Amino acid sequence: MRTLTFITTPSILVERGAAARLAERVRNMNCRSVLLVTDPGVLGTGLLQPVIEDFERTGVALQVFAEVQADPPESVIQAAVDAALDCSADCVIGFGGGSSLDAAKLAALLACSDESLSSVYGIDVARGPRLPLVLVPTTAGTGSEVTAVSVVTTASGEKNVVISPLLLPDLAVLDADLTVGLPAHVTAATGIDAMVHAIEAYTTRLRKNPISDCLAREALRLLSGSLDRACDDGSDMQAREDMLLGACLAGMAFANAPVAAVHALAYPLGARFHVPHGLSNSLVLAAVLRFNLDVAAPLYAELADIVLPGLSGDARSKALALAEHFAQLPGRLKLPTRLREVGIVESDLDALAQDALKQVRLLGNNPREVRLEDIRALYQEVL
Repeated sequence: MRTLTFITTPSILVERGAAARLAERVRNMNCRSVLLVTDPGVLGTGLLQPVIEDFERTGVALQVFAEVQADPPESVIQAAVDAALDCSADCVIGFGGGSSLDAAKLAALLACSDESLSSVYGIDVARGPRLPLVLVPTTAGTGSEVTAVSVVTTASGEKNVVISPLLLPDLAVLDADLTVGLPAHVTAATGIDAMVHAIEAYTTRLRKNPISDCLAREALRLLSGSLDRACDDGSDMQAREDMLLGACLAGMAFANAPVAAVHALAYPLGARFHVPHGLSNSLVLAAVLRFNLDVAAPLYAELADIVLPGLSGDARSKALALAEHFAQLPGRLKLPTRLREVGIVESDLDALAQDALKQVRLLGNNPREVRLEDIRALYQEVL
């Protein structure tokens, strides 16, 4: 076997109701002033109230920063850093979807080091140190609680990334109770996002490895077996927990075996048109699977046996069945299935294709080479 290094979050707690007991865990980390980073939507749901009451009982100071936006811009990251400095935070909690967790990671880093956001873009550029960090996902999708990545929207509207082991939290808390109130369309989009992570990790060209393969397969088993149930009955706790754990495992997989063309094509949809990340992935997934078929059919066939057990036929027919499944799944879950349904028109495609071509880091992981004309054709296919 070639040399392999696998990095992930050192401590993961899977426990229903754990979020309402966060204060004690933070106090055991010798922290006394905490900044909690979230978004207005989460704040408005009431999910934070038990957390706030727990901190009041425990006597640990808590400041809530609830200004995170989807695909957080640089200004929001800086505001979160300033909030951490203003309350002399000695710990940061990220609470919410992937954008809140990404913002919390960077707040914990930049409020403790002497670095600026612009100086840490790239791979392993950040030096640290960072504040103690706890991440609590409220959606089963991004896997951000186990990835060493934060995605930021720059002032020019493009996506940029900070990639560093410093962004892995000290603790990730998977509390399925937090996901019960998610609307079906959010459950669907974030669930498909997590499945994309597993699929792309399993087929990535450069860093596919036995550990990530095991995680991706189990993630896809959990997610494909629970997504419909979670959408049909949001109170199905076993389905909710399977979704949350599946998304976490997929996150662990793609953090070490990186994602590829699906994400490269999805990012410009979020940056230019503010399409939620999970939905962006959902819109282009099936087209990219078909595009990769000639190269990746054997691997797709292995995944098809997990998602669609009992299939017969050769590898190509199974791979085609997998692509068709993911072409039909979004519509079945009442998600948009065409770019035009989210406000994108033909005249937008050239700019989108140019933006996607800039995602060199992602496109290099794709099992098949992707050129500008290929990207344009893929967008056209799903217009």
